[in-house]
Amino acid sequence: MDTAQYLDVFIDESTEHLEALYKQLLELEKNPNGKGVIEEIFRAAHTLKGMSATMGYSDLANLTHKLENVFDGIRYDKIKVDSSMVDHLFEAVDHLNAMVEDIASGGNGNQNVSNMVSTLDRIETGKAVASKDENISLKSEEKTFTSLDEFELSILQESQERGFSNYEVTVILREDCLLKGARVFMVFELLEKMGEVIKSNPTISDLEEENFNETFSVILVSKHLNHEIEEKIKKVSEVDNCIVNHFSVTTYKQTLDKEHTENNEPEPNAPKPDSSDTDLHKSAVNSGRSSTKTIRVNIDRLDILMNLFEELVIDRGRLEQISLELDHNDLQETVERMTRVSGDLQDIILTMRMVPIDQVFNRFPRMIRQLARDLHKNVDIEIVGAETELDRTVIDEIGDPLVHLIRNAMDHGIETPKERKKKGKPEQGIIKLQAYHSGNHVFIEISDDGAGINKEKVLNKAISNGVISESHAETLTDKQVFELIMASGFSTADAISDISGRGVGLDVVKNTIESLGGNITVDANVIQGSTFSIQLPLTLSIISVLLVELNEEKYAIPLSSIIETAIVHKDKIMYAHNKNVIDFRGKIVPLAFLNDIFSVPKEYTENSDYLSVVIVRKGDKMAGLVVDSFIGQQEVVLKSLGVYLSDTFAISGATILGDGQVALIVDSNALIK
Repeated sequence: MDTAQYLDVFIDESTEHLEALYKQLLELEKNPNGKGVIEEIFRAAHTLKGMSATMGYSDLANLTHKLENVFDGIRYDKIKVDSSMVDHLFEAVDHLNAMVEDIASGGNGNQNVSNMVSTLDRIETGKAVASKDENISLKSEEKTFTSLDEFELSILQESQERGFSNYEVTVILREDCLLKGARVFMVFELLEKMGEVIKSNPTISDLEEENFNETFSVILVSKHLNHEIEEKIKKVSEVDNCIVNHFSVTTYKQTLDKEHTENNEPEPNAPKPDSSDTDLHKSAVNSGRSSTKTIRVNIDRLDILMNLFEELVIDRGRLEQISLELDHNDLQETVERMTRVSGDLQDIILTMRMVPIDQVFNRFPRMIRQLARDLHKNVDIEIVGAETELDRTVIDEIGDPLVHLIRNAMDHGIETPKERKKKGKPEQGIIKLQAYHSGNHVFIEISDDGAGINKEKVLNKAISNGVISESHAETLTDKQVFELIMASGFSTADAISDISGRGVGLDVVKNTIESLGGNITVDANVIQGSTFSIQLPLTLSIISVLLVELNEEKYAIPLSSIIETAIVHKDKIMYAHNKNVIDFRGKIVPLAFLNDIFSVPKEYTENSDYLSVVIVRKGDKMAGLVVDSFIGQQEVVLKSLGVYLSDTFAISGATILGDGQVALIVDSNALIK
């Protein structure tokens, strides 16, 4: 049976089953006697086992079979569930996940899981097993490198002959490690001082982009002793453990030859099926006939399609401009029809790029479980609106900010059970993660029922750090005080913990969200807890803007941040707090003169006694952007300014207009103080 055509389907469905296992294991720990939960777990494991066996991935099928046996024992009350056992079950699912990832990257999914199988056997027969921490050393025996090529093997062979030692170095980071990429860099810096790194697993690019769990391995050529290497690596902050074993080229080749013989596999250098191409998802794989229900498309192809459509939007704008200038009826009708059709096409393409935010949310229950154990707290998570969809580009960027916010809530928001009991609260704290649509935006709220934010402590720290003056502090509202915790390097923590300090990293959160065209607000109450509300645009590629003019230069202001436009007489301008302000519907709104900000000479006209003002909002703050004139509303393609112009003040990008001119897109968030 040729299984190559079903590879993409297998990977996608296996990933779904693994996510189900992670989710249901958390539920199992809370409710060990929940028959429905156990049935869901057993069904997911059983299906994964059958799929793996059909596709010929024996290691994956065998480990899943062992896991299935344990779940079967739990199902019939032969095995009692406890936290230590759940730790091992999570570890087994981690192994399954690693195998599926290896298959997805073109590997064969083989992995030495004999220690994990032994642990599951002991659980199944009711024998005592070591805790996860005690079991860490067992990981050193697992074979993590299965794809060394002839060139790499020849280097290792030669180094061995010249008196060097070859090591397999496995580094395990702490699960609460904040900046995994930075820790990896520090580890590699030490390794390169002691020898030469031949290969890493995962790859260097994946390590830099933090596309790994907590463990990575390298093949190192060195003259240092293994215990010397271990001691130095363990001194790196947030490294949980380091295991250094000798790597034998001869043993490696023998093991590989044996596996190829047993599995009747092709040679290591034989070509593998290309899993990056589009593949059809068959609704009835086992039947002779099958109808196409869905089509799975490589995300790179969607990106190419989006880029081509962006060019079409630019040309559409150009055609609209030409049709107006020529004033030709037939041409105008054709352009109008093309505009409608391309608008429908735009909606479809943008919808294709939308993915459920559940892809981000599903990592948090397990993270909170581990953090709660580390902090000796009792915390549960409530997720609402996980099906809310967001552009894939935004999804890729929003994960880390949410991790920062949840870590802060865990460390300094939720109190210990003892403290909560004293306050008359339930011993178990709740972190609520909610997502919902509103207009052209998605809102994500992270709230906890913890201790909130101490207003006086924030003010005192802000004043002592020179963030604000004492006179300014008296004028701030509660929300404005709370938002001070997102100033760079600001923290109210008496001592910075390994997990977080209230405010540590929140300046990064704020900057990331604003770079996505969104904003973040904070509200807190010492009794009810804290709420961080994030507002994000649905998509980043094509946005609606108001085109304005400064002298002969055109600028675009995103409609998502505009409240309304106004024509204001100069007599209405007032002066307060060293700023020009206007009274806008009973609120004092400061003015920002874009001509001065962008160094554009002011255009004087007959109506120079009046100002054209665009009222913009960021959270509960507003500003009036003064321009020379309004042009009109238009949909434009947002283009990056590139690396060299990435730090341009108050400019988030550029776009090409219908007449071929370039208009800079104003970052109104940067202009609101």
